Amino acid sequence: MADADTARLCAEIVRSVFGPLTATVASVLLTHGRLGFPQLLRFSRLKPRTVRAAILILVQHNLLWHAQSDDEGEAFEMNIDECLMRLRYGRYVWLAERLYGKSGAEIVQLVLDHGKLRPPDIIAQASVYDPIKAPAVLSQTLHKLVEEGYLKPSTVLSHFSPRDKLIQYEAEEKRKISGFPTAREVREAKEVAVARLKREEEEAEQIGMRKAVEEELEVDDKVYFRVNCERFNIHIRNKLIETTACERFNECAGAVLRATLKATEFKQRKLSDVRSDPTSFASVAMHLPDDVDLAAGLVLQSSKKQPTMTLIKEYLGILASADNPTAAGRAASFVSLGGSRVQVEFEIIARRLQRRVLEAVARERHGDEGVRIIRLLSDTGMMDEKQISKIGMMAPKDVRPLLSAMSAESLVSLQEVPKSADRNPTRMFYLWYVDLQKASAVQVRNLYKTLYNIAARRQAEQDEPLLKAVLEKRQRTDVSQDEERLLTRNERELLAEWEKKREKLTVLEMRVEEAVFILHDLGTFKINDD
Repeated sequence: MADADTARLCAEIVRSVFGPLTATVASVLLTHGRLGFPQLLRFSRLKPRTVRAAILILVQHNLLWHAQSDDEGEAFEMNIDECLMRLRYGRYVWLAERLYGKSGAEIVQLVLDHGKLRPPDIIAQASVYDPIKAPAVLSQTLHKLVEEGYLKPSTVLSHFSPRDKLIQYEAEEKRKISGFPTAREVREAKEVAVARLKREEEEAEQIGMRKAVEEELEVDDKVYFRVNCERFNIHIRNKLIETTACERFNECAGAVLRATLKATEFKQRKLSDVRSDPTSFASVAMHLPDDVDLAAGLVLQSSKKQPTMTLIKEYLGILASADNPTAAGRAASFVSLGGSRVQVEFEIIARRLQRRVLEAVARERHGDEGVRIIRLLSDTGMMDEKQISKIGMMAPKDVRPLLSAMSAESLVSLQEVPKSADRNPTRMFYLWYVDLQKASAVQVRNLYKTLYNIAARRQAEQDEPLLKAVLEKRQRTDVSQDEERLLTRNERELLAEWEKKREKLTVLEMRVEEAVFILHDLGTFKINDD
């Protein structure tokens, strides 16, 4: 069951793609949580035939989980994360085109439009305009997409909630414990359950390829494939890291970091990886473009032309903060060096990006003083009001209302430490600190609310009667072929104004979605935060 802002955003996403009836079913599930078919009928007030059709649509597009139990029978639950991923589908198609050309973009677009498809259906629909040459190219591209994990098999396991499976496996492991379980035994049971679920998922994803002749593999025509969002999210993360390095240092440092990421990109499968696999300096040099002038980004003492490998080592030393071997230097690094091997530190970079987003929110709402408090508490830890006032060089009368306002938005949190056993409020220490996990969760909900408002604003602008009439007129075949002659000047100006508004809303939506990606998708490391 989602919170109100997330539920509204997911319902709006479903409505914009599948229409109001399917959105009604999705909204009921988002609002009430898991429901059986009779309850779904009662709350939605739709006909059984309509609800069944909506369920089929949502299942086909991987937006609905099944749950089968002896007590409740079959129940349905919305897959919220998969629904929110639809905001990035345009970027996934763009990434597929950059990686595999037009044929890759066509295949990914087709699978996204249908939810899941078998290889023969993909080839048949994508080659409808060129049935002679296209099938061979598409088959080759499809093989690469499946082999490298951009398309994954849609199995029976993927339609069941992983949370249900995890609870079931934990219960099975706890039943094996004799007597009253200790905390260590409970923790071990959870670890075994998580490992079992992960192993099942990995085994299920291996069915997409089968042996054709000896060691060669081919795509299994009987398996339905869906888009692996996490594989595309890795490219979004890597581009974000590269952009951050360019902003911090220069374009040459960003190019070296991009080459380091590309050297291990084929092994990067999960966003939750703490760091990349180690790679050599020679591999980094191999993935560096030939037209990059590394010497332009450094101030060298010698006027002689330095070897490329020497310049790469210099940049990697800068990215690793080698000149500052302290905790602060490590927290500001992008990579870590070990002999002749280099690794990109995903967790360190993610925490730094999350903190930057929270500081931006604090600056927008509470000015530079709010940012000062966030940085002070993040670097120092728990502090009371007097210490914040003294070290932050702020007047006590300004600190208290500012802390109260920031606490209301969960940017800072309060910890009570009793002086005595009776826990008398007058005899307590009140310490302020930054709870990164809580602050990020609250800001993600606010960002979901912003995304819903953007979508609602776009729809309201589009439904304005005069603009709606012009848009419907432009969809006519004769008008779309000759807009300059068949549309009046006022209609063309109205369309141009609408295009500008839509572009601004799209840019804003992309910026907000990037902040969501940093706080939510890269927030998997916060569970390990001390």
